[in-house]
Amino acid sequence: MAAARRAKVAAALGVVVWWWWWWAVAVVGCGAQPVVVGSYGQPRLWLKPYDWSYLRVELPPSFSSVTMDFATDRDIQREHLKDLPRRDLAIICLMNSNPPIPDISDSFLDTLLSNFLVVGSFGSTNNQSDLAQCIPFQKNTTIVLRNDQISPGIWYIGYFNGLGPARTQSKMISRGRARSVSTSITVEGCPTSALWGPYCNQTIEMISCSQSSGYNNSRNLMGLNIDKRKTLNTREHTRRINFLSQWNHLEEKGVGSNSTTYSRMDNSITCAISNGSLCLRQGDMKFYFLDVVDLALQFEITATNFGLAQRSSLICYLRYNAFPRRDLHDYSGDISSAPLVLKLPNIGRWYIAIETVNITQMNSTASTPLLDTTCFSLEWQVTGCLNGKAGTNCSWEAYVLQRVPKRSPSVPFESYYVPSDGKASLEYSHFSLEQFLSNSSFEPFAWTYFFLDIPEGSAGALIHVQIKSDKELNYELYSRYGGLPSNESWDYYASRTSSSNGSVYFSLQNSTNSDMDLSIFYAKEGTWCFGVKHPSDKSNSQTYMSISLQGCHKNCNQKGACHSSIDESGLTFYSFCTCDRDHGGFDCNDELVSPNGHIWQSVFLIASNGAAILPAFWALRQKAFAEWILYTSSGISSALYHSCDVGTWCILSFRVLQFLDFWLSFMAVVGTFIYMATIDETSKRAMHTAVFILTALLAATGATRSANIGIVIAIGSLGLLIGWLLEFSTARRFVCWPWRINLNVPQSWPNLRSLFWNSLDLLNKRFRWFYLLLGFITLAFAGTSWKLESNRSYWVWHSLWHITIYTSSFFFLCSMRINTVNHSPEPSYELTRQNSLPRSEPRET
Repeated sequence: MAAARRAKVAAALGVVVWWWWWWAVAVVGCGAQPVVVGSYGQPRLWLKPYDWSYLRVELPPSFSSVTMDFATDRDIQREHLKDLPRRDLAIICLMNSNPPIPDISDSFLDTLLSNFLVVGSFGSTNNQSDLAQCIPFQKNTTIVLRNDQISPGIWYIGYFNGLGPARTQSKMISRGRARSVSTSITVEGCPTSALWGPYCNQTIEMISCSQSSGYNNSRNLMGLNIDKRKTLNTREHTRRINFLSQWNHLEEKGVGSNSTTYSRMDNSITCAISNGSLCLRQGDMKFYFLDVVDLALQFEITATNFGLAQRSSLICYLRYNAFPRRDLHDYSGDISSAPLVLKLPNIGRWYIAIETVNITQMNSTASTPLLDTTCFSLEWQVTGCLNGKAGTNCSWEAYVLQRVPKRSPSVPFESYYVPSDGKASLEYSHFSLEQFLSNSSFEPFAWTYFFLDIPEGSAGALIHVQIKSDKELNYELYSRYGGLPSNESWDYYASRTSSSNGSVYFSLQNSTNSDMDLSIFYAKEGTWCFGVKHPSDKSNSQTYMSISLQGCHKNCNQKGACHSSIDESGLTFYSFCTCDRDHGGFDCNDELVSPNGHIWQSVFLIASNGAAILPAFWALRQKAFAEWILYTSSGISSALYHSCDVGTWCILSFRVLQFLDFWLSFMAVVGTFIYMATIDETSKRAMHTAVFILTALLAATGATRSANIGIVIAIGSLGLLIGWLLEFSTARRFVCWPWRINLNVPQSWPNLRSLFWNSLDLLNKRFRWFYLLLGFITLAFAGTSWKLESNRSYWVWHSLWHITIYTSSFFFLCSMRINTVNHSPEPSYELTRQNSLPRSEPRET
């Protein structure tokens, strides 16, 4: 029974496989449309002035194209692009593996934006992972990029509203409009593993592979499995054969006293195709790929057994992590005459394209190739070192560093790296370098390699490397992402005297004769290799090396605070600096205000609050003690807040001082309006209580919003209107007002006219119009100063704001006539009634 059941299951599976094979053949024969393999939508992202955010987008190896739609509330024209100041420029940047950093030189930014002026899109990225491609905000932008234009992997989209070093400078108020951007991203891929290419019109060859091994006495070789099938690597459907590292230990000691012979082992997957199974017509192209999953010395592509070798050449194109083309590739060569050898390949996927070209047509432009067919065999091989060795001859030491998270880190990904062989203690973030250095008696310089892994989600961190010695440092440090560094191939280089400081992602600072300190900003996720080039003879010195993963460069150079945030996708943490008022830039290293300028700004911003003495003195003379306390405390809290803001002295925390400053300022403005209503104390206390609550909410939820000025003036005007209505409702002229409404207009017209003229007469007797006019003029100046505030001229206009807003309150208070404020009409009316009684004659009886 069980055997019969298994037979039925096998038969059913055979039918399914048979139908799947015929369906794949039919699809391959007629082509197929790409299908959606991933999508992302963001309805609206608000960016305040000088604000920014990131979005992580992952493109799987199977993708054929990606479509990005951006909709913003701003439309920057190309002809006006270079005329805009950096603070008003809103851009979108795209970068591979790193969050883009916009704090770059003006010339570099001009180059990026000039590409948009010419191309109108992200330009031809051409797999340049070290450059960010930027475009300005536009109403609607649709960008379609194929897999032969950008490579699969992790991409970051950066949104920036305002650029320049002042982006990270500490600001009380950032003037400008908030911008919104909506994003929609759709990733398409081919429906089956039998199709490939940007249009899913390339077929995939299924090639069988066999494993071979060989041993020699020269050096260690690491064989890696090679997959010649152009399959897709996605989470939904994956069928590939990865390179598997064959870490087998085999050592043989030599017979000389000063020599050591390393055993060589060729242990690789060899993919060989017979002469009759792989044939190409002239001009046709076939594609393959291989995955390098570990650090390797080289891989080699060889073609043999040509049928028409005397008439055709076999051209091979290689491209890392992207589809190769005739006009866009990393390496190429004629493998019909010699193997194509790639030294120190990067870890990742390498794409290979092979075509046959007639020898007589290689240097011609003939459009119609000959229909000759060339059959050949291919063999691919990847070699590497075993036994913890590395280098071109497998004679240098190589160590794997393990990551040790820090206790109570300030950012989520803070950690340090130490060797995992037990020679270094996990308790210390540094280790002695001499005990790990390579020995060599044949060359003047030796290499020692250290490998480490940057975990996923921490691309917003930086790698900090420091080497300290008690003697003169004679080391050179080379770093490379995903491969072994060498004298000819490296990403970043540093020595005691020079460095590769041309990148915005690399910094070498404070290096001396015995100290080397470098940082790699926003390090890519994956494997990094650091190669130390040092003299072969070990000097009697003590050198320590430390490698750590940190949040901000040099802790923002002690001129700001380091913060961490998460991108819009929620998959990556990134760190950034919030600098003080004198500095800005990515790491707070740009001086925006000189020391003398800082002193003058501090004096103006703090001393300008002395203008609060004017309204406070007037209120004290009129014995309006509540208003006196309000104006005095408002001026003092504003002075204390700006003293903390400029870095002079903080009596309380910054947020508390900011709340007190804005809340009391709002109350001072509204209190002036309420005082002008001259209502009784009971009504005034009720209105003050309501105003206390409203202004406290404004100061707590968004103190620095520009709209608050209009809201506060509206609240004050409403309080003044309510106060006048309360006052007029209790006045004597309303006592005699008839309760019944007279619909006879001719009879009621004299009463309305009398009410109008009486109101004008009351206003004329209540205010001094000259001071009232000065109050409105200074209030207009205060509003203008508030509007003209910018980050560069903030200290000037905000100081004028302090002076004008307090002076306007003083003029409004002076415009009130004293006798009107202290005089109530009600006692005069009672006195008239008492004086009229003696003049009445007695009744006769």
